[in-house]
Amino acid sequence: MKNKLKPYLLLLPVTIILLGVMGVGVINCIAQSLGYFPQIGLTELTFDYYREVLRNTTFLKSLLFTLKTSFISASLSVILGVWLSYVLMKEKFSKFRRLILNTPIVVPHIVVVLLMFITFSQSGMVSRVLYKLNIIDTSSQFISIVSDQGGIGIIMVYLWKGIPYTTITTYNILRNMSDKLESVAINLGANKLQSFRYIILPLAMPSIISAFIMLFAFAFGSFEVPFLIGPSTPKTLAVQAYLSYSSSDLFQRPDAMVMNVTLSLISFVLLIVYNRVFEKFYKYKL
Repeated sequence: MKNKLKPYLLLLPVTIILLGVMGVGVINCIAQSLGYFPQIGLTELTFDYYREVLRNTTFLKSLLFTLKTSFISASLSVILGVWLSYVLMKEKFSKFRRLILNTPIVVPHIVVVLLMFITFSQSGMVSRVLYKLNIIDTSSQFISIVSDQGGIGIIMVYLWKGIPYTTITTYNILRNMSDKLESVAINLGANKLQSFRYIILPLAMPSIISAFIMLFAFAFGSFEVPFLIGPSTPKTLAVQAYLSYSSSDLFQRPDAMVMNVTLSLISFVLLIVYNRVFEKFYKYKL
């Protein structure tokens, strides 16, 4: 019994400190979102800031833009990653191929953002090449995907890491499957698409869904990518919250905290869904 409790007792001091620091921050965030900010004379708790922010057009546009970029990037990452992992399962997954897939994962998002500026901005390499080929007359004619209102640049940065991450996690599941399952399905009259849909896909579904939830949650709460490469309007929710928080007008601080609470609640819901998914699909564990 003592041996079982010993690791927890050793971790207890650090755990208390971390919970204390995080707890103070969470409580302060919730209190300010409810209008309790004594430093500027706000001492009454109220839900007026929630009503004001949730009805605000700018907030709704930011929320929809964040959901759109997160959903599209996570969906494309999962679709392309699963397809690539299935292709690699049919071939030999050499160390060189694994190195190619691991490289984008270890490259920081900020570096990818800089590459996007260098490559796809109106003054980037692609624009210059098109100009030299006389395809465009001026750099302003090039449709820049940097800071575009559609969020294409943001999505491409997320795909840089999302596709290889999904490929590797799904491949580790697929390679443990017996090839006889697909062979039996084909011998019974199923084509390759049907065997993939009814045999391979259900067995890999836990990995696919977990990858989608993790990529969506990361993109939804990400700050640095949309801040550096996102459009001026609409902004993602994290960027909008930061701008309200850093404003010289301290009366915008409760609005920023409302946005932060909204981000946290949605992330918490995604965490619950993530756990439920694993509980539901645990029977497929290989």
